[in-house]
Amino acid sequence: MTAGPTTVWFQEALLEDGWVPDVRLTLADGLIARIETNVRREAGEASHGVAVPGLCNLHSHAFQRGMAGLAEVAGPVSDNFWTWREAMYRFVDRLTPEDNAAIAAFAFAEMLEAGFTRVGEFHYLHNDLDGTPFRDPAEMIHGIVAAAAASGIALTLLPVFYAHSQFGGAAPAPGQRRFVMGLEAFEQLVEAGRRAVARLPDPLVGVAPHSLRAVSPEELRVVARLGDGPIHIHAAEQTKEVDDCVAWSGARPVEWLLANADVDRRWCLIHATHMTGSETAGLAASGAVAGLCPVTEANLGDGVFPTADYLAAGGAFGIGTDSNVLIDAAGELRALEYAQRLSRRARNVLAGEPGVSTGGRLFRGALAGGAQALGGASGLEVGAPADLVALDAGHPTLAMKRGDAVLDSWIFACRHSPVMAVWRRGRQVVAEGRHVERPALERRYREVLGRLLA
Repeated sequence: MTAGPTTVWFQEALLEDGWVPDVRLTLADGLIARIETNVRREAGEASHGVAVPGLCNLHSHAFQRGMAGLAEVAGPVSDNFWTWREAMYRFVDRLTPEDNAAIAAFAFAEMLEAGFTRVGEFHYLHNDLDGTPFRDPAEMIHGIVAAAAASGIALTLLPVFYAHSQFGGAAPAPGQRRFVMGLEAFEQLVEAGRRAVARLPDPLVGVAPHSLRAVSPEELRVVARLGDGPIHIHAAEQTKEVDDCVAWSGARPVEWLLANADVDRRWCLIHATHMTGSETAGLAASGAVAGLCPVTEANLGDGVFPTADYLAAGGAFGIGTDSNVLIDAAGELRALEYAQRLSRRARNVLAGEPGVSTGGRLFRGALAGGAQALGGASGLEVGAPADLVALDAGHPTLAMKRGDAVLDSWIFACRHSPVMAVWRRGRQVVAEGRHVERPALERRYREVLGRLLA
């Protein structure tokens, strides 16, 4: 039996046209059926503080949540992304499909608790422990789908094509055996993924050529033509990657993509950290989204994206949690601004102009760019999925704040998260700051790590 409409009243809400006080949202069949503004709360009606749209987490490797904190001990040589990658290879060597599903479900629950309502799962864990294909090409995908169903998060599945270890078509390394496959097998994987996600509400499937070092130019062209969904690719995350790309092609990664691929609004370039001024302007003009993961980029020592110049050129951006070393939507936006402040020795760099709220600009930019990159909704409006986040108006840091000052305080000043409730397609999945299924999901997560890390 389908539940009837429900109403929720908010002291204030960020709607498509801006901030409005005293708002009642009517939720029906998973959608926002009606919005009433400047209305009093009715007796017995559910009420919350401040309503904002749920954000899109445009770049996640869910399984890596299980290794969070395990790569923070210095090795015998200088630590960098490449030494971290070896630690990741060792962790992934042990993951079964069931392990992957349990870790992903807990990570997705944490994302909802942080204010994300849709995730782009950049999924490259395809093969069995020894590198042989599963009988069912979607064996690992089924676990991701089950995790999305258990947590309630919206899923944009991004199956990853990964064929080579280095530019020029070099053979894959042993540590990459669980990732690699040929084009025919990948096409079958994408189709199997579409069938697997069909049981979820409003799913989407795109494709993800892993990076220019992992795919050949011809493979990139083939993969990009598989369907009409989003296309995500890692690009220019590390200076070594840039140097290797120049040695291979004579061009830098973003430069090569802009010149040789039909980069447009369907594309999301993950990281794009190391760009020249012309690359920055070119990426902004292309209409593509820059997928920024500031917490992971800082954790790995990647570098600082030229955010101020990119936004000044009109570029679109979204945020992701990438390695999931720390899942915190506000923390990603804070790290994005603070990196610019440290680099430029200035404040409120990304506000753009005098009188503009930095938190407000960051939130709205991530909301729009994330929705574009993942094919999700981007606001609270009639007919849109009821994906909304309630911030605690009683949180001491939000006291007496209104409008964008709420976003500034959430992003820059809250020690403890003010996210109190989250609805995903009209179903409340977070209450009192915790996912409604957290005990069971956390128990499974602990059991898996207890075995993997014993």
